[in-house]
Amino acid sequence: MIKKAKKTNFKKISQIHTGVLVLENKKVFKGIGIGYQGEATGEVCFNTSLTGYQEIISDPSYAEQIINFTFPHIGNVGANKEDCESDKIWTKGVIFNSEITTPSNYRSFLDLDSWLKKNKIVGIIGLDTRALTNFIRDNGAPKGTISYSKNRSFNISKLTNSTIEWNGLKNLDLAKMVTTKKNYIWSGFKTWKKKIGYLKNKKKSFSVVAIDYGIKKNILRYFSDFNCKVNVVSCKTSAEKILSLKPDGIFLSNGPGDPAATGKYAIKIIKQLIKNNLPIFGICLGHQILALTLGAKTKKMKLGHRGANHPVKNLIKDNVEITSQNHGFEIIKESLPKNIQVTHKSLFDNCIEGIRLKNKPVFSVQYHPESNPGPQDSVYLFEEFINNMKKNAKKKRS
Repeated sequence: MIKKAKKTNFKKISQIHTGVLVLENKKVFKGIGIGYQGEATGEVCFNTSLTGYQEIISDPSYAEQIINFTFPHIGNVGANKEDCESDKIWTKGVIFNSEITTPSNYRSFLDLDSWLKKNKIVGIIGLDTRALTNFIRDNGAPKGTISYSKNRSFNISKLTNSTIEWNGLKNLDLAKMVTTKKNYIWSGFKTWKKKIGYLKNKKKSFSVVAIDYGIKKNILRYFSDFNCKVNVVSCKTSAEKILSLKPDGIFLSNGPGDPAATGKYAIKIIKQLIKNNLPIFGICLGHQILALTLGAKTKKMKLGHRGANHPVKNLIKDNVEITSQNHGFEIIKESLPKNIQVTHKSLFDNCIEGIRLKNKPVFSVQYHPESNPGPQDSVYLFEEFINNMKKNAKKKRS
């Protein structure tokens, strides 16, 4: 029998709280602990998605972050064995408004609370997520420490010190932490289809090398949809090693942390790849590092963009795409060299959402066209990359 979601009584929770969130300004939010008992420090951000919480929590781009979900009912469909975006969960903590109900979904194999325990993620329910979101909106994404203790043993002073002493995401290279430890060939599974599940792709028309800064599995699945063999390599793999794999194109993946910090070694590699005139496609962190390679600069955003409902203007096609996003850094518009064309912009704050190099088949977007979770308006970007590889292959033959 499925439990009805209970109305949150914040006054009652403050009296029986087993979970707390302490921010760097010493503000304390009380709730009921769920998931893994312990504490974790990270940047507190919010995500506005209505669905796809398992994909969000398992996205490596959330390394060193605590996610506050604005949608109140998280956990209703449980967790399954197939929808994780990474083999290891890097998210530090999660915050939900309402109690997790018994899961109601035919694919579920575990309730969300048990899944959080299994993956050692500290969580809180019953916290006033609207108040926290408003705080972040007005003040920017703060540092915070989340703690769950069944015996309600909290040293607020210690938690505050842990928060203040953490350096934050600025100047932090997290790609080297989340990247694959061993290069591998993607297993070839396609995107999930209802009643079919994940089918294996047997065609290999193109060879792609994906540089893993924190890659999501659904990106790899889309490459399988388009008949690509994908070699996934670690973020510090040399250009010579990448070129020895004889790729038709290079993909720069999403990932966490400060692009300028990752760029200290990534820029040199990508510069060499661009010189070889290979088609290049970047997403999220890959987009930011590409911009740095081409001579632009990046900066940390006050809030960042995190959700599955972000409107983006396509300046080439003159239309609007609803996109899935997860980033806390952006390209500084004024720093763009003249050989870069801006192709997309955010309709929330006009930040740059897409660029391309004017004289080479090199482009990138800030958002997530692999749509997991989120809308599928931007899948055409994979097609553009495939077409660039086709054109490049023709040039080599002629």
